[in-house]
Amino acid sequence: MIRKRNEKADGKKRVSSEHGREMDRKHLMTLSIAALGVVFGDIGTSPLYAIRECFYGDFGIAVTPANVLGVLSLIFWSLILVVSIKYLSFILRADNNGEGGIIALTSLIRPRGLMKMEGKWILVAVGIFGACLLYGDGMITPAISVMSAIEGMGVITHKLDPYILPVTVIILAGLFMLQPRGTGSVGALFGPVIFVWFCTLGVLGFAQVIKNPAIFHALLPWHGIDFLLRNHVHGFLVLGAVFLVVTGAEALYADMGHFGKRPIRLVWTVLVLPALLLNYFGQGAVLLTNPQAANDPFYAIVPSWGMIPMVFLATAATIIASQAVISGSFSLTRQAVQLGYLPRIKIIHTSAKQIGQIYVPLVNWVLMISTISLALGFHSSSKLAAAYGVAVTSTMLISTILFFVVAKEKWKWSPYWMVAFLIFFLVIDISFFAANISKIFHGAWFPLVIGGMVFTIMITWKQGREMLWSRLRRRTMSLEKFLEAISEDPPIRVEGQAVFLTGNPDMVPVALLHNLKHNKVMHTNIAFLNFRTREIPRVPNDQKVEVTKLGSGFYKIVAYYGFMEDPRIEHIFSLAKGKGLDFDPDRISYFLGREKLTISKKPGMWRWRIKLFSFMSRNALEASDFFKIPGSQIIELGVTLEI
Repeated sequence: MIRKRNEKADGKKRVSSEHGREMDRKHLMTLSIAALGVVFGDIGTSPLYAIRECFYGDFGIAVTPANVLGVLSLIFWSLILVVSIKYLSFILRADNNGEGGIIALTSLIRPRGLMKMEGKWILVAVGIFGACLLYGDGMITPAISVMSAIEGMGVITHKLDPYILPVTVIILAGLFMLQPRGTGSVGALFGPVIFVWFCTLGVLGFAQVIKNPAIFHALLPWHGIDFLLRNHVHGFLVLGAVFLVVTGAEALYADMGHFGKRPIRLVWTVLVLPALLLNYFGQGAVLLTNPQAANDPFYAIVPSWGMIPMVFLATAATIIASQAVISGSFSLTRQAVQLGYLPRIKIIHTSAKQIGQIYVPLVNWVLMISTISLALGFHSSSKLAAAYGVAVTSTMLISTILFFVVAKEKWKWSPYWMVAFLIFFLVIDISFFAANISKIFHGAWFPLVIGGMVFTIMITWKQGREMLWSRLRRRTMSLEKFLEAISEDPPIRVEGQAVFLTGNPDMVPVALLHNLKHNKVMHTNIAFLNFRTREIPRVPNDQKVEVTKLGSGFYKIVAYYGFMEDPRIEHIFSLAKGKGLDFDPDRISYFLGREKLTISKKPGMWRWRIKLFSFMSRNALEASDFFKIPGSQIIELGVTLEI
């Protein structure tokens, strides 16, 4: 009997274990399909234009067998070294509590002291600049991706050529117009559509390489080396087009927090990489037998009966790729706001279930106008390709440097291995960067200008807010001195609960001093509320709120949020109630300070930057709207400050 009971118990454990493994497999499969639609859209649409730009772009090389093998060899080893090894094997390890991307990477090295480590502040500034460059990428990617797909209409028949640009503009406008609805309704379709896209890429390429298997000689690295040695400067410039095959690599890192490392690595290894390589090699096989196909080698491998469906499938894939870049711009903006690099702006959550699904109206309309203007200004995806790449190469170069610092200082990796890693990948990154920067007069200036403008805005806001806090500190006093003063000379207290928002939890808010000066009274219960953004994506609820009783009816509340979270007043007081603060949300009076800024005789920044800061300050989203404070419970007190 005992043996039977033990066997029965062991059987239940095996069933439970097998059920758990089955659930894990299902969860992994679900995440993998979702990652396929969101993460790999950008890199997955590169076959539409990458090979073409190598042989038909502004720096196109002659279509000879040696050059075809050389270009394909460079493409193969770029995908292996940059994506498979650098990003998936190394950089994905640098996660900030599970989140990836250059902002998260920068947060890992951000110094805690004020001015102790100037070198670190330089690295932080470089990291922020790398993030700013992604806005330029967010403008170019939708234009070049959608246009390259629609150009398939001209391959079907040249009579459709006049309609390529109008159709592109209509699709781009529709894409941005749909953003307020959120991606939840169409997000479920992303994975299956991109799955069909990659399968189609692989099948089309396979059909060509079996006709000309000699194309696989390009797997040998010396074909790429020989290409660069034979073609000298011209061959080096072609690297700018070769780089187009890895332009979506940064997205693998940025979206790590949504899906995790394992699904991203699995999907890349099992499906994406084989499909991309087969398609690139298939295009190369066609060029070996038909050099005239260089003007559009992607559609050259599509059979005539499949041209129309392929145009529709390519258009769907490029729309999905564009959606991922647009959503990334929204996420980047929210992170910048939370970290104090941008003023408060309107951020709308489009899903009650998925916190990552947000819509930022200002960013959306700026991207729409810029993207459509790029399409109209450059007229073709080939010309847009000249502007594409500089932003991404710069960001990749910066990511390599920041990763080296994180690995060296936080993980204490062997300096010999880290120096070898740094030198090896810097050679690759700098080569790609130099090849792309040579296109500066062909449109590559655009993403650099956009990145520089956004960087100036961010740094101006950050420095302006620090100057503002410095001026405010001179107008107030410490909490300790204030409590001593009112204990010696108590003011009149009226029944009620008041909350004062403050930028420094140890200083008295200027709004309180103004209220006391002019109204001569204070509430019986007063809380000083300070929001702090930690250098992590999310803060657990049990660590989110600290409540300190100061005596005489005063409380200090410090609310901690991660850079991927949105603070909410209602949530704060719900958590604070469990820590000894019993305020009734419906009875609270919220006191907010409003600063009126003027330029001093000796300003701390150039005057044009102060005017820019003042403009952003005036147009920033009201604190009541940002923190979701009930408007009927707000009292505003103004103060004039010179900066």
